[in-house]
Amino acid sequence: MVLAIILTIIVIGSVAFHLLTPWTLTELGSNWQSMDAMLHISFAITGVVFVAVTLFMVLAIVRYRHRPGRKAQYSPDSRRLELWLLGLTTVGIVALLAPGLVYYYDFTRTPDDAMRVEVVGEQWRFAFRYPGESGQLGRTSIEHVTSDNPLGLDPGDPASQDDIVIPAGGDLHLPVDQPVELVMRARDVIHSFFVPEFRAKMDMVPGMVTSFWFTPTRTGTFEALCAQHCGVGHYNMSATVNVMEREAFEDWLGEQQTFGEHLAALGDRDEDDEVSWGRELATSEGCMACHSDDGSRDVGPTWLNLYGREVTLEDDSTVVADEEYIRRSITDPRAQLTKGYPPAMPAYDFDDDELDALVAYIRSLQDDENNNPDAPDTNAER
Repeated sequence: MVLAIILTIIVIGSVAFHLLTPWTLTELGSNWQSMDAMLHISFAITGVVFVAVTLFMVLAIVRYRHRPGRKAQYSPDSRRLELWLLGLTTVGIVALLAPGLVYYYDFTRTPDDAMRVEVVGEQWRFAFRYPGESGQLGRTSIEHVTSDNPLGLDPGDPASQDDIVIPAGGDLHLPVDQPVELVMRARDVIHSFFVPEFRAKMDMVPGMVTSFWFTPTRTGTFEALCAQHCGVGHYNMSATVNVMEREAFEDWLGEQQTFGEHLAALGDRDEDDEVSWGRELATSEGCMACHSDDGSRDVGPTWLNLYGREVTLEDDSTVVADEEYIRRSITDPRAQLTKGYPPAMPAYDFDDDELDALVAYIRSLQDDENNNPDAPDTNAER
């Protein structure tokens, strides 16, 4: 009887919690009201089954409990009971799966007037690409991937010249009430692009191009998350989605540099301006996804006041963060692991000029206060 009482309390408490909980879904920000409907259908069906099965257990415990002088009846088969269970189970499964199949069919049927935007994921950042005036995204290939062309756009493809690339760390901007198709690819491991308010997500698989679509229905700022565990920096993989009025979006898009303009700027770049180049490399290569330039702790050590400081290594030895140490940390990051940080950084194959630019940028991140050799070490374990 004690067990029957406990089960009854669990049923009452579960139903009361579901009906009275202050936690609700985030306000919908897209056209996918059907996702909310499917969720409510799933809750209703599984809730009814849970209540029915648990109360049946309570009934069986009370009615068929052991009593002196009473024997259990042996009844190994019941065709009638089997048919009822088979029928009810079939109806329940169909009711759960059918809406999902219908909604998924709509989810993968992109409207003809949808705007295409590419999302590229890699540990631990998102980059974005918009088509230019041609309305087409240019070709990409891994053979074109460089520090100055992280998405691998084909410079020889005319359709690539007017593409607009928002490097890792940038925001995704979208017009309100405009269908959008996100075409996605991953450069390393499986990622997933998910905006909770849009009720839409899709995995990003290396070697494949996946896609889904939605229509933003209200302006505002939303957070996009990686919904697939992708390594130690997974928690930090996010981006901001800004949904804007159409006119404001067009103004913003017109202010962005095209890929062709980017290539032209590279040809005109002052090679002596290493700090600026290093900053661009740090952004385009995703360094700032794991390192900070303001002293805050992240997946990796902060770069603020790093140059020339004494760094404590994993074996409790110390080393000065000079040019040699920084270059080695980039090309062979496991050679000297900083104490208190995971061995998560991949090795980068930069050429000497790029390494010089990154060192120059890190060296520039010294504030006046910390030019004092007695200032505290911002990369100390804490």
